Amino acid sequence: MVPRSASVNEELRRRSRERLLQATVDLVDERGFDGTTLADIADRAGAARGLVSYYFPGKRPMFQSAVHRLMHRTLQAALEREPRTDDGRELLARAIDAVLGLTVDHPVVMRAHMAGILQAEGFVQCAEQQRLAELLRETMVRYGSDDVDSDYPLLRALMMGAVFAILLPGAGMPLTSLRDELFQRFGLDTSYAAPPGGEPARRNES
Repeated sequence: MVPRSASVNEELRRRSRERLLQATVDLVDERGFDGTTLADIADRAGAARGLVSYYFPGKRPMFQSAVHRLMHRTLQAALEREPRTDDGRELLARAIDAVLGLTVDHPVVMRAHMAGILQAEGFVQCAEQQRLAELLRETMVRYGSDDVDSDYPLLRALMMGAVFAILLPGAGMPLTSLRDELFQRFGLDTSYAAPPGGEPARRNES
């Protein structure tokens, strides 16, 4: 048997890791964070259980990586969907709607993610989080920010705060109100993009 090349082995490892991250999101969606075990994740992904500890130091870091992957994939899809646009304001509107929309599509996952960030281990730095940060920073550049190093952290903090406020048990705020506040903060037309839970908005034709 001819040994696999290094590039083939690398691709197989990448696919295994991707399956584990997807299985993590799927299972937490179904069972909650506490109801999901590492063994469950490995079984759902069709992976050897030893691979979980090979890639991740524990369930919480693995889960945060899985959520950051979900977020950057959702964000990228929103930025690139048809009709394509080079309008920086519309791209920022799409980014806000993509992140807030995750509270509609994956409330259990996003609530567990926010809870985990507030725990002792805090915010996990990983490749998925870095990709999310790159997309958001690039969006701020295309929006026309004069100070991306200040505006990107502000955008991130405002969106995280909005997600937390929407998902707060027993006292959640309406998504539409928080969306309007974010759009107003950045001077965006509320007819841009696709409001979460609804059909894509259309700009008024004059």
